[in-house]
Amino acid sequence: MRHRCRYFSVAQNNWNARKGLVLGVYESEEEDDSLHLTESAAGVNRVLSGKLTELLKISGPGLKKGKSRIFYGLHEDFPCIAVVGLGRNSLGVCGTEYWDTCKENIRAAIAGGCRVLQNHVLTHIEVDGCNDSQSAAEGAVLGLFTYDDLKTKKKTRVTTQLHGSGCVSGWEKGVLYGEGQNLARYLMEAPANHVTPSVFADTITNRLAPYADHVIVHKRYRGWIEEQQMGAFLSVSKGSEEPPVFLELHYNGCPDNAQCPLLLVGKGCSIHCPPSGMDAMRADMGGAATVCSAIITAAALNLPINIIGLAPLCENMPSGKANKPGDVVTAKNGKTIQVDNTDAEGRLILADALCYAHSFNPRAIVNAATLTGAMDVALGSAATGVFTNSDWLWEQLHKASVVTGDRVWRMPLFQHYTRQVTDCQLADLNNVGKYSRSGGACTAAAFLREFVTAPHWAHLDIAGVMTNKDEVPYLKKGMSGRPTRTLVEFAAGLANQA
Repeated sequence: MRHRCRYFSVAQNNWNARKGLVLGVYESEEEDDSLHLTESAAGVNRVLSGKLTELLKISGPGLKKGKSRIFYGLHEDFPCIAVVGLGRNSLGVCGTEYWDTCKENIRAAIAGGCRVLQNHVLTHIEVDGCNDSQSAAEGAVLGLFTYDDLKTKKKTRVTTQLHGSGCVSGWEKGVLYGEGQNLARYLMEAPANHVTPSVFADTITNRLAPYADHVIVHKRYRGWIEEQQMGAFLSVSKGSEEPPVFLELHYNGCPDNAQCPLLLVGKGCSIHCPPSGMDAMRADMGGAATVCSAIITAAALNLPINIIGLAPLCENMPSGKANKPGDVVTAKNGKTIQVDNTDAEGRLILADALCYAHSFNPRAIVNAATLTGAMDVALGSAATGVFTNSDWLWEQLHKASVVTGDRVWRMPLFQHYTRQVTDCQLADLNNVGKYSRSGGACTAAAFLREFVTAPHWAHLDIAGVMTNKDEVPYLKKGMSGRPTRTLVEFAAGLANQA
């Protein structure tokens, strides 16, 4: 007993180090409560002469997936050790869930363990790679994110690093994936008066500054937008005193390669005026946030691919200058649009951006937007809805989403919906379907298709995945930044095919 007390007191003297450790354990493949330590956990257990496994056995039943236990004073270098349950090690890609279950379990468990230690006011945490350092890093970085810039009291800022001899390159990659999504979360979470179109463009420009050797940024303003005859985009912006900005990013990961670029387009409308849910509309520029964050991450990873990103940024505000129901505007391709719903502004913004995207002869065009509440009704937060004219493009996006766990689901792009937006009394197109709410996400996609001639195009409606309550355990409540990691993984997959 004396020896045990002295051991704990020695560790307590090192509390000022404020270091923590997260270790993983697997469930038994059999129907019992036995546990199997990861390689890093087993190494710590040997250093502690088996004390870790001893305490796990006497502290309760087997540690189930996502659960954790905290031990104090076991290790003189780590005042707190969180042991987290990873589920079964034999699980892989699930044919019904369409994700890699092991990866998702690791992300969730590591995120939970890091949060517990953060609540203990620890400032540095070492993390078990759990035989998948990238997923562990993603869980740590995503799980610790907090937007508290405008609060007086801040959460403890925590740094993380890989513990033991795991895959360092995988860890570093996972950190970049997580930081990319966190940037999108930051931009979506910030109030509209703090992230105006101009501030958004400046933020992205500053984040890309370290990669100036292979990134070019163009911030286009009203004069250029008018020259491009982007009448639909301009019609949305005219109700606000904030000037519109058309942000254009060129990432040249293969500067000597004449390959056609991947085109990513993100809708960036800082605020608009819906009948309900006003508080969440600060995130209505989530499409631009995820697309720009994905390009920043691609640059950080030095992916061998050329990507062009387009982000039309503006505010949709009520005023005497704003669009009125029944107004007719003309898009860049000459098509006229009857604006029957001024709240359906996202498709107007995207229409001109999609027309402009074709001028680069792209390999594929992927646009992302928090476009319709109907998508939230259809899929909820389980997956991003994908409307595409290309089976090849769908396969690439779907494959990427299985890896990241940030899933996508293919939606119909039938002529049935096209007829509902082309049957218009005053113009070529109506910005809402003739049957109003019926199939709203599908008619919005059909509207966008009228501005696309490229053979490989996909529209990602991310309205359903915009926020997180408690559905994704490694994301806290708030704006999700989804599907940034899937876009990055998708670009990485195309780079490997080049």
